[in-house]
Formats: sequence, C-alpha cells, structure tokens
Amino acid sequence: MTVALEDSYAECRRLNKRHGTTYYWSTALLPAVKRHHVHALYAFCRYADDLVDDLGPASVPERAAALRDLDDRFFADVERGSSDDLVLKAVVHTVRAFDIDPDAFRRFLRSMAMDLTVETYATYDDLRDYMDGSAAVIGEMMLPILEPSDPAAARGPARALGEAFQLTNFLRDVDEDLDRGRQYVPQDDLKQFEVDLAERRCTPEFVALMRFEIDRCRTLYADAATGIAMLPPRSARCVAAAHDLYGRILDRIERQGYDVFQRRARVATPVKLAVAVRHLRR
Repeated sequence: MTVALEDSYAECRRLNKRHGTTYYWSTALLPAVKRHHVHALYAFCRYADDLVDDLGPASVPERAAALRDLDDRFFADVERGSSDDLVLKAVVHTVRAFDIDPDAFRRFLRSMAMDLTVETYATYDDLRDYMDGSAAVIGEMMLPILEPSDPAAARGPARALGEAFQLTNFLRDVDEDLDRGRQYVPQDDLKQFEVDLAERRCTPEFVALMRFEIDRCRTLYADAATGIAMLPPRSARCVAAAHDLYGRILDRIERQGYDVFQRRARVATPVKLAVAVRHLRR
C-alpha cells in the first residue's frame, strides 16, 4: 500500500507528541518548514526503542530480529529514496532532503541492540560508548536541520546536549530501568558510593551518588549551551527551550530529595508551555 508523505509526517508528529512532550513543545518553536523533519527523526528513534522495550512478551531473539528487520528495511529505503512504511517514509525523506549521514543511524541502531543484552556498564567511558549511539549521535543528526553557522564547531555541543538529555533520563528512570533488568549508572560509581541500586532505597549514600551524577550531567548541559549561539534565532530558541526544560528534571529530582524510587520526576505540562512561550518571545 502506498503511503502519502503527509500522512507519514503526521504519524511522526503524533508519536512525538505522545511520547516526548518536552521535545514536542520545544520543537514547536522551530519554523514550520523544519518542524516536521525533527518529528521524523524523533519518530525513528521512538520506533526502534519500542522494538526493544515495548513488544510485550516477545523474547530477546524476537526483539533482535525485529530490530534487524528495521535496519534492513530502513537502509534499503534510504538507498531507494522512498519507503512504504508509515513512519519510515518521512524519515527517509528527511535523510535525503538534508543529506544526513546514514552512519549516524547505524550507530543509533547499534546502541539499541546493546539494550537487548547489556545490563550494566562498568565505567563512565563504557556508558559513553553506549550514549554515542543512543544520544550524542542524535545531536549530530539534528545539525543539518538546525543549520548552525559553523557545523564543525557545533558538533561537540550538539553531542553534549544529546548526552545530557540521556543522562538526565537515566537518573530520572533508575527505578523503571531496574524493572527492565538494566542499570545505566556506572558500576564504578556504585562501588565508590557503596550503593546497591537493586535495594531501591534512597539512603544517604544514594543521595551522594545522585549529587555526583547530577553534577556530571550539568557539566554536559554547560558544554552544550555554548552551541546555542551558533544557531539561527528560531533554531536557537528551540534548542534553548529543550535545554531549559530537560535541565528542570534535575531540579525536580533535587526537590524531591533525590528519591527517584517513590515517584518519577516530572516537569508539569503548563510549565513546559510557559517555558516554550518565554523562549518564543525572546
């Protein structure tokens, strides 16, 4: 069945709004001509992530097969220049329109495959190897759409922002990730602070660990902020809003006493809207 391009972009926008309201409201600050392309990139990431985490009772081999099938179909469609998949049609169109390096998607899918078998990361360097594909590379994918004045100089801050977002997610979702059998806090750090995440207790040692990880994350946000001035005004507002909103999740973790086991740290939707409007007016 032939899929209309506008229907594919509409589906990508729906996925963005349903799964990532922080990204969604930040993306609203972009010019309309760019906005749907960002929705397409996010939808691809969501599509792959759902194959890993949301296939119900499917076994690891079944999930791995589904991920390989996505890999095969996507790169074949990129080579062909079109797709009949409801999500991939818009993604392929975006990749071709902005000449996004297909290797970025290979690195992303490699990290998604790691989630099927890797349960822990020994060191922060090991975690960053995973985040290269799961997060930093997404910053690289975005650059052709955001059009920085100096793409080479903007690459480092873009990667740092992707890592900052990902590390924020890891700190917010410790409890949820334990349910999936995964720990993204480096094992070296757990040993240093004498924390066993499996206990799911907000002990003084756990608080010290979280403070350490939040400081590390805020360093990434600071590194990322240097790239915002390299962007055109509308792109800069979008990235600044996302930078602001995601950073507030760390603030929320601190305000709830670092206890990420009893409740998930969230930024309320009215706050997201207010932040987006404030950045739009700047």
